[in-house]
Amino acid sequence: MTQMKSVVLARRPNGNPVAEDFQVQVSDLPSLKEGELLCRNHFVSLDAGFRNWMNEGSGDAVLPAMELGDPVAGLVLGEVIESLNTEYAVGDMLMARFAWQTHSISDGSDFIARLPNTLEFDPAAYMGVLGDTGMSAYFGMKDILKPTAEDCVLISGAGGAVGSIAGQLAKKTGARVVGLVGSADKGQWICDVLGYDAAVVRGDSDSLAEAIKTACPNGVDVFFDNVGGATLEAAISNMNHRGRMALCGAVSGYGVPAYGPSNLFEIVTKELQVEGFMTHFRHDRYDEAREALSEGLRSGALVSPEYRLQGVDQIGQAYADLFAGRNYGKTVVEL
Repeated sequence: MTQMKSVVLARRPNGNPVAEDFQVQVSDLPSLKEGELLCRNHFVSLDAGFRNWMNEGSGDAVLPAMELGDPVAGLVLGEVIESLNTEYAVGDMLMARFAWQTHSISDGSDFIARLPNTLEFDPAAYMGVLGDTGMSAYFGMKDILKPTAEDCVLISGAGGAVGSIAGQLAKKTGARVVGLVGSADKGQWICDVLGYDAAVVRGDSDSLAEAIKTACPNGVDVFFDNVGGATLEAAISNMNHRGRMALCGAVSGYGVPAYGPSNLFEIVTKELQVEGFMTHFRHDRYDEAREALSEGLRSGALVSPEYRLQGVDQIGQAYADLFAGRNYGKTVVEL
């Protein structure tokens, strides 16, 4: 009988996850029931936002709380290898919210995005620049922020999966783009590889707000936020009148008590436009976003940075590396 490997939640993470919070379990693959499909997963996407559901009692309308000993929920790229579901055929390529497993069984009710059966680019790209993270950058920039050549754009988490694409999309408009990062090395990298105009390293200054002001002396017109907390507070203090802010993530508050910005009234006095968004609510526009991003890859206007580890045994470590800031671009594990 075919065996499957699953990465399960071994213990509740205390703050940022570490590799020991997860364990690999091996089990026999059960037989399919009517209406189910079986995927062989080729890649696992590591996404910081899933940390929100690792705490006890953290379930909501998006996901139930993850239970100890159960496979960890996450995005995968897989191929249907058996199907008793009329909507899916053997050979279909799927990006789906299943779990960190070598194989997935679904009744089709999970979040599933069908991919072209012939992939134009490296399959891992469909987890990153052509997946939810790249599309988050696309929708945030195109639908909400709409930067122009007259704008100064600030992006937090600038070297991560979303920020690395958001910065490139902003640069294509002619805007001046500044990134917030966690280290000098990553700051140099976003400028040299991604084309950012400047980088601000969190922690280099007693005041992040002052550091942003130095990098953006004429103020910030557009802010794309992946971090939240004190970073959001510092950005608000530098926003220009009627600036635009897209709130995509809040990694600083995942699994720990979140810091609440103390200057929210500046949103009122500066008449800021602030919008939060989640990409999966735009599922009907995935083809549009994927084609626009694909064109950037074809032309060379977009690069697709990636932090890749190999093997299901490395998934826990890869997730810990994500929170430790060791990733440059999108974090994936090839199975």
